[in-house]
Amino acid sequence: MRNLLIFLLVLGAIWWVRRAVTRSRAARRDDKRQRAAETLPERILACAHCGVHVPEAEGVRDGEAFYCCEAHRRLGAASKGR
Repeated sequence: MRNLLIFLLVLGAIWWVRRAVTRSRAARRDDKRQRAAETLPERILACAHCGVHVPEAEGVRDGEAFYCCEAHRRLGAASKGR
């Protein structure tokens, strides 16, 4: 009976250590992914109305068109004849 109890305790300890190591690896992997996502460069797009290049997060989209501000989105894309 004593040997069975020791065996079960050893199995429990192995399971606990393995789980701790797995969680630690997963946490490090998630940290690496988060840091990689934070360091990705932001796309710079040209305004369809005036042609000014603006970071994508600061501009406004209207379907497929990209504008530097809400006023240019309302005015629409520039004509080709300009």
